[in-house]
Amino acid sequence: MKTSKLYFARTVLVSTLILISCSTYCQKKNTERKYTTIDYAPFSDNTGHWYSIADKHNVINALPDRPRYKPTEITAIADNMLLFQKNNGGWPKNYDFFAILTPEQKKLVEASKAETNTTFDNGNTYTQIAALAIAYQATKVEKYKTGCLKGLIFVVRAQYKNGGWPQFYPIEPNNYSSHITYNDDAMLGIMQLLKDITDADELYSFIDRQFKAKLQTAYKNGLDCILKTQINDAGKPTAWCQQYDEVTLQPAWARKFEPACICNKESSGLVLFLMSIEHPSKEIIDAVDNAVAWFEASKIYNTRVKTIPAVKIITPFKISVADKIVLSDSTAAPIWTRYYELKTHRPMFCNRDSKVVYSLSEVSRERRDGYSWYIYAPQEVLKKYTNWKKKVNSL
Repeated sequence: MKTSKLYFARTVLVSTLILISCSTYCQKKNTERKYTTIDYAPFSDNTGHWYSIADKHNVINALPDRPRYKPTEITAIADNMLLFQKNNGGWPKNYDFFAILTPEQKKLVEASKAETNTTFDNGNTYTQIAALAIAYQATKVEKYKTGCLKGLIFVVRAQYKNGGWPQFYPIEPNNYSSHITYNDDAMLGIMQLLKDITDADELYSFIDRQFKAKLQTAYKNGLDCILKTQINDAGKPTAWCQQYDEVTLQPAWARKFEPACICNKESSGLVLFLMSIEHPSKEIIDAVDNAVAWFEASKIYNTRVKTIPAVKIITPFKISVADKIVLSDSTAAPIWTRYYELKTHRPMFCNRDSKVVYSLSEVSRERRDGYSWYIYAPQEVLKKYTNWKKKVNSL
């Protein structure tokens, strides 16, 4: 009897050890598999600009037929990220960070490290920070961790006391880039990075407790800023503008064709972000509910936008070979305009002369073809809203 019990106990012990060993092995393999690439996609805006525009302000510009590192070449890509990182911890925009540079190009980039043209525009800084974290977790090479932390310190320094972030830091005086910038998901990208850290994503497990607390505070303040800047028209919250005055927190103009208005494109990303928060406060829930009500109210029916071939035109901003027209179509899915006028909530458009117009046909050809005036982005919010609402009601 005793032998039987001893045999059973040994069997249980061995089985448990095997399970623990397998679990540890699987976790290790999953971690190794997770950090095997640095994806091209988050850097696509930078890459597209570098190859399409020879910018005189760039330290280097693209050379013809140059190769790129593959996403699996983590250390080479991360070394590029460190090469482009400025002394202040941030990054410039509109370079291909996967480009295999010539020795001459590397020297020019290295010599420009003291420049302060550092930005969150076009998916910058927060993307490089994440890439360096991947490189560190994959290799445990200390310089990648150092570069990542240096970038995070830059993020904290760049934040306004009201919780928002400018497009460029250091601040460029007398320039719209000092505004709190939701445009092109600049602030949203920062907030997603800080949310990942706050939610204890293992990618950032190397951040010590003291610095993590600072990053969590930055995240909380950023969340407060998002909630404070939801546009309230006549007592009814709607959605958000692309950018806000950094002092008054009022909707503000950016580029000459980007007026102060309700912007459904950037608002959709903000709402999806708020919906991703696991235990939302009442304020967050109310913000989502009000934004969804706005998206429902601002739907446009029986309308379809068609891209058509057009005579080639060359402008200082774009070479255009297409045009866009608005058609009436009773079978079309609901669509939205990117911009809605404050107070009137009228769909609106704008030209480079800052003249507001109310139909796409009144927009100049270059802007018609070169900007997303009609969008479907709110549909993604509406598609997820019902399940999200059920989930938060059950909390």
